[in-house]
Amino acid sequence: MDPCVELARLTIHHYVRHGTPPAEIPEELRQALAGERAATFVSLHTRGGDLRGCKGTLEPWRDTIEEEIVHNAISACARDTRFPPVRPEELDGLEIHVDVLSPMEPIQGPAELDVRKYGVLVSTPDGRRGVLLPDIETIDTVEDQIAIACRKAGINPRRESFRLERFTTVRHR
Repeated sequence: MDPCVELARLTIHHYVRHGTPPAEIPEELRQALAGERAATFVSLHTRGGDLRGCKGTLEPWRDTIEEEIVHNAISACARDTRFPPVRPEELDGLEIHVDVLSPMEPIQGPAELDVRKYGVLVSTPDGRRGVLLPDIETIDTVEDQIAIACRKAGINPRRESFRLERFTTVRHR
């Protein structure tokens, strides 16, 4: 199994059952992830494909990718305010994805986006930000991608100016 997903799964199972992160990470996972530092998103889906939780960072905040995944896995299963915390009986039915993000890249406009290749970050001068990962099944156009990111940030794209940035991800399943 992919080490990023395995670490997220281990963390989520331990946190849901015990309320704490795992005390120890298996050495093979530590070695597989050693030396990396990156922003990550952890997404949880039901067997039916419905989103069950998603949390992440847009830039690395922790010293290692391992710490970033552990933090975001806990946030995805217990702190996504759109959903109640994951219950123990749900654990076996969760599909877990870990996206490792590239650094943000400022762009001039929608023509520099591709919904399959790039995620988008919209932001305003007053600090509102909305993000959408790339290659989401139900999103087919750049216009939809930007509109959803704006809605998440509380930005009215017809009346307010905002900045666009793009990023790529490596999706681990």
